[in-house]
Parts: sequence; structure tokens; C-alpha cells
Amino acid sequence: MVKANNDEVRLDNQLCFAVYAASHRIEGHYQTLLKIQGLTYTQYLVLMALSEKDGVSISTLANRLQVSGATMTPLLRRLEEKNLLRREIQDGNERQKIVSLTEAGRSIWMKSCSISNDVFQKIGLTRQEADELIRISRKISGGSKA
Repeated sequence: MVKANNDEVRLDNQLCFAVYAASHRIEGHYQTLLKIQGLTYTQYLVLMALSEKDGVSISTLANRLQVSGATMTPLLRRLEEKNLLRREIQDGNERQKIVSLTEAGRSIWMKSCSISNDVFQKIGLTRQEADELIRISRKISGGSKA
């Protein structure tokens, strides 16, 4: 039996809790700053992904964001209602839709580009520390630099 006072099992010494708590704090800062732009955190991620590679299928976008296709549908619908992106049927394949940023979507994305640096400053990270944290997080998640 593990003793409750054993440092290895203390909540503050658990990687899972440290990552969980840090993630919530970081996301909270993003949400506060994005609210000014009228965006949610997940909407911001969609705009960011499309700014990197526009005109992609919904399934490609879902894979890039590591979410299910079912999650994408309402998210894309809300962004389309805001005129920030458009979904169009792919030529020759009526079942697949291609997602693209609109000019309004590009504009709001450009206005939001500094938010990551603002978040780093709010949580007290230098760019170098943030880059190291990103590298370690990618290693943990099995993600690539893509």
C-alpha cells in the first residue's frame, strides 16, 4: 500500500495535474483575449489552421485540430454564420465539403495574431520558454511540427 504522505503520489507532483492545470490557465487567458475579437478558443484554432492551409476538407481540418468530424460541424456552422469562412461542395464529390477563409475571416485572424505572445507575457513565459514547452507538449502528444 502506498502511503498518502509519499511525495511521488502528491497531487502537486503529478505530471497529469500540472499539465491539466497549466492548460486550463493558458486557455482561460486565450478566451479572455479572444472574446474581444468575438471568437471562442476553438474558433480561433480553426482560423489559425485555415490561415496555414486554406481550402481543405472538413475531415482534413478535423484531423489537423485533433477533433472529431461531429465536433467540426457546429463549430464551422457558427464561423460560417459570422461570415468568417465558407463551406463549399468539392467539385466532383458532392459528399465532401471544402472549408475556406473569407476576407472577414482573414481580417479577424490578422487582428488575433498577437494573442499568443500576449498569453506568454500574461503567464510569465519568455518566447524561449514557450518554445520549449511547445516542443515538450508535442513530444507528449505525439504531434509533429506540421
